[in-house]
Amino acid sequence: MRVSIETISGLERRLTIGVPAERVDGAVANRLREAARNVRLPGFRPGKVPMKVMQQRFGVGVRQEVIGEVISQTFQEAVVSEQLRPAGQPTIEPRALEAGHDVEYTATFEVFPTLEINEVAGLTVARPVADVTDADVDEIIEIFRKQRGSLEEVDRAAENGDTVVIDFNGTRDGEAFEGGAGEDHSLELGSGKMIPGFEEGIVGMKAGEEKSISVTFPEDYSAEELQGADADFAITCKKVQVLELAPLDEELFTSYGVEEGGEPVFRDEVRKNMERELRNAVQSHVKNQVMDGIIAAHEGIEVPSSLVAQEIDGMRGQMFQQFGGQASPEMDLKSILPDDMFKDQAERRVKLGLLLGEMISKFELRADPAKVREAIEDIASTYQEPEEVINWYYSENEQLAQVESRVLEDQVVEKLLADAQIEDQQSSYQDALAAARPAQQ
Repeated sequence: MRVSIETISGLERRLTIGVPAERVDGAVANRLREAARNVRLPGFRPGKVPMKVMQQRFGVGVRQEVIGEVISQTFQEAVVSEQLRPAGQPTIEPRALEAGHDVEYTATFEVFPTLEINEVAGLTVARPVADVTDADVDEIIEIFRKQRGSLEEVDRAAENGDTVVIDFNGTRDGEAFEGGAGEDHSLELGSGKMIPGFEEGIVGMKAGEEKSISVTFPEDYSAEELQGADADFAITCKKVQVLELAPLDEELFTSYGVEEGGEPVFRDEVRKNMERELRNAVQSHVKNQVMDGIIAAHEGIEVPSSLVAQEIDGMRGQMFQQFGGQASPEMDLKSILPDDMFKDQAERRVKLGLLLGEMISKFELRADPAKVREAIEDIASTYQEPEEVINWYYSENEQLAQVESRVLEDQVVEKLLADAQIEDQQSSYQDALAAARPAQQ
């Protein structure tokens, strides 16, 4: 087998591979002979079909099949012999495939970069320090009660926090515009869902009242033709509703998984979940800062575009599903969620993945079984049957591998934190959660 290698640019390589004719032609002949033992053709006894007939009837298809297998095999042989590490699938371009001649093709692909791990020096990490207070628990429970509450109609002027049911008709210079009208529209006043001035203009209205308000669309409004435009809205208030919180009773407790013990047990479960969320948020915030430090210490690393493209596709699909979308074969997700939305984050993820993998190897780390067990138990604690969840993770190799991978990342973080300057910062529960959100990896 002949192999030549060419550097196209950066991480891109092109292999030109020549396979001796006898390897391919011999494999084709062997496969035709094996097939002849079982094939049935009119005019021939089973197992007695001449090779010339087999070649005429099946030779083209068998040769295509064999060539596909030979290309796959020889590409793997070539990258091993040339000590290459392909990133992503190669692009194969045949050059010569004729019977009786050497098979030749090119394979173009990217390789993983050769990484030199630098010291992550001078790392300073801010670590939020917070407790879950009784007031925090009360606030979360009120949110639960709102979620399970009901809207009750009241006979008074609308206030911020109320929900109104309205009809509205918008005009610009006396002319209606697209999207400017609605009937029986339910709107929570103070929610900020409408353009500035709209909700404020409804405050004080009673059911049955009509009113006209003037507003100005924001300069960054989604519809370009309305950006900065003045408009008038005729509004009819049909209902004023107030949210009645769900009572603290067995029905509410059961809906959140607490079937016995009443309010004390319910509050205790809420607090435990909040403490778990707080702990994870602090860990995430610290980890994100360490990841920033790793990136900063390894500027200029080139990453394979094929891996970035794979990451973009995964992020796009995940976002589409999060918003309740179901992709169909004819749907062009790239036009709905273009690559540019994800490119920077995808490149960061790929770069971190490569660097962390190299660090794990350099530090000779292995996933600590005790930490893996702890991570799985933490996940399982949110379910009603934790032991079943734990057993499931240990029986599913792919899921277990994902947990082990996260644990290895955390072990890298722990190692780097040992030499970092950690600054504890007193924080509230909500602020500690907010600190972890902007830089999700």
